[in-house]
Amino acid sequence: MKDLLQGREVIIEFAPVGNIVRVSAMDVKTLTEAITQGPASAGEEMLKRNALKRLEYVLKKKGLI
Repeated sequence: MKDLLQGREVIIEFAPVGNIVRVSAMDVKTLTEAITQGPASAGEEMLKRNALKRLEYVLKKKGLI
């Protein structure tokens, strides 16, 4: 699968809330943000990957990529 976010600047933010981590990913070019959450035990890489997939979905849905 081709990475549609390749070459785009994306800001990732992690905000722990108890046993849950809220992860937001923002595309700098379009100022589009996608938010996901998951268990803190899932690990940072898994949470980041899920947030990026969500951002890609939102950008596709809006016709921005």
